[in-house]
Amino acid sequence: MKATKYIFSTQMEVRDYECDIQGIVNNARYLHYTEHTRHRFMKQEGLSFAEMHNRGIDAVVARMSLEYKVPLRCDDTIISRMGLVKKGIRYIFIHDLYRESDNKLCFHCEATLVCLINGQLSNCEEYDRAFAKYLNDD
Repeated sequence: MKATKYIFSTQMEVRDYECDIQGIVNNARYLHYTEHTRHRFMKQEGLSFAEMHNRGIDAVVARMSLEYKVPLRCDDTIISRMGLVKKGIRYIFIHDLYRESDNKLCFHCEATLVCLINGQLSNCEEYDRAFAKYLNDD
């Protein structure tokens, strides 16, 4: 895959309870970081998961591809950078988590989301409009 064009970035700090007995972030926590990044991005774009759910629109994860590169540790600051690609009805969020102290890539993820509208797999025109400015430059 070509180099990711990042469209959103946010910072987070690793908390002690996110680490396992080895002193590194538990593998499942990385998914929390990516989800938090997506939610912040959606909020920035004026999309509310709760409000959309109440109208019968749900974005759900259909697939995730994960690559663990360098472990994160307690008190590390994470720079979460995100890109977005649309293929058919799928939205592919590319997540790269970097350790701020040395800018090392720690984690890479491609999260594929699809929309269910009233329980049916569908294209989401509302998401298409919100993301259009990011998807037109390919």
